[in-house]
Amino acid sequence: MTQKTKIMLALKLAFKNLMGAGLRTWLNVSVLSFAFVIIIFYNGMIDGWNRQSRRDTQEWETGKGQFWHPEYDRYDAYTIKDAHAPMSEEIQAEVKKKNLAPVLITQATAFPQGRMQEVIIKGVDPEQTVLKLPTVTLVPSGDIDYAIIGKRMAESCKLNVGDRLLIRWRDKNGTFDAREIQIASIFKCDVPTVDKGQIYLSLDVLQKMMGMSNEVTMLVAGNGFINKDLKNWDFKDSAFLLADLDKIIQAKKAGGSIMEGLLLIIALIAIFDTQVLSIFRRQKEIGTYIALGMTRPQVVGIFTVEGGAHSILATLLGAVYGIPLFLLLGKVGISMKAAQMTDMAIAETIYPFYSLRLIIITIFLVVISATIVSYLPARKISKMKPTDALKGKLQ
Repeated sequence: MTQKTKIMLALKLAFKNLMGAGLRTWLNVSVLSFAFVIIIFYNGMIDGWNRQSRRDTQEWETGKGQFWHPEYDRYDAYTIKDAHAPMSEEIQAEVKKKNLAPVLITQATAFPQGRMQEVIIKGVDPEQTVLKLPTVTLVPSGDIDYAIIGKRMAESCKLNVGDRLLIRWRDKNGTFDAREIQIASIFKCDVPTVDKGQIYLSLDVLQKMMGMSNEVTMLVAGNGFINKDLKNWDFKDSAFLLADLDKIIQAKKAGGSIMEGLLLIIALIAIFDTQVLSIFRRQKEIGTYIALGMTRPQVVGIFTVEGGAHSILATLLGAVYGIPLFLLLGKVGISMKAAQMTDMAIAETIYPFYSLRLIIITIFLVVISATIVSYLPARKISKMKPTDALKGKLQ
């Protein structure tokens, strides 16, 4: 009997014994397939959230990168007062080409419905196309200064389109001033940092209010801008601007991996127990295999393949009910309305993203884990004496 024939025989015996186990096999396969589907589902949901959040944040806030005034720090409100500088001719030329969107930032106090609320006012060029903000409605009309706000801001201040809002600010000389602005439009945005506590005015209007002619706090780069070295401005790339989001995603994945690991361990323990019981009950069969000329490694291989085959069947079974489920979720999405109450950039509906890499890694993880767990009890076979195994004596 050739080596190839022995291998084929070992594989046939392994699958025959596996199918002969009946209900015990399918219980193990069902538990393992559930863990397999859950791993793909959770990671697909997180990856889908990550893709949507990064895309929304770039479209609404960060663009392809930002140029900050050296004094500006988004985590320190006290830096806003001195974080502004004039735009050079080079910058103004890029602004006209719609490659850069200038933004002037200042602190202010709003008085909605007679209440007082601290806000951030951002002056944005009404003609900019870098960000998704509906700034076209900010074009002044007569003596009216228009503003746009997000849905969250409108709900917290109980404001509607057409309402007037009194704001008070301090100009560059430290002098307080106040005026009424009119809400031109209310936009819906899934990025809280663009919405909550934010009021957007025309850049020209805010520069006049602050006494900062031609000055801005930051420049948001669009797709057409490739120069990352503007004199006197610090460039912040997407990796820096989206670092907080990346940390949240990593934390969610780490938390989910605990649940996934527990499910996988439960399935692997079931396979391990099954293999231990199988070796205990089939000692005479093991002795017969060895007496017929099979080497101990070949017999160990039979039992290892039997256990590892659980993962193959689990993958196939998981595909039977997992693929329709994933296709349905990819079409209708997963509602996340409750999560929108937090400060995380998350849409009302998340559409999971199941990459080929995720599926391959998950299959590899399940197959390798099941094979290793099956091999551990099968090692006992290598220490058995054929005569004792034929008599059914315990080792």
